[in-house]
Amino acid sequence: MEAIGILYLAILFAACFVVVHVVKLAWIGLKSVRERNDKKPEPEEKKPEKKSDEKESKPVYYIVEKKRSRSKASYSAPREIKFKDDK
Repeated sequence: MEAIGILYLAILFAACFVVVHVVKLAWIGLKSVRERNDKKPEPEEKKPEKKSDEKESKPVYYIVEKKRSRSKASYSAPREIKFKDDK
């Protein structure tokens, strides 16, 4: 009788899992459809022509230094340790 209870528990868990994910995916799909409908193509405006006496903006370049890795720890030569004999 316990085995049938465990089987019902597994079936209930699987059903809840499927229902929750179907609802979540449906909500995501609904949001994406709404966003697609909200985005209407706007008419392109003509850009005013630049005058020849205006300076054109030049691109800005940033110099980024690569992070340097820490140098490996250097250890001294191993020393021999002598213990006192308690005789």
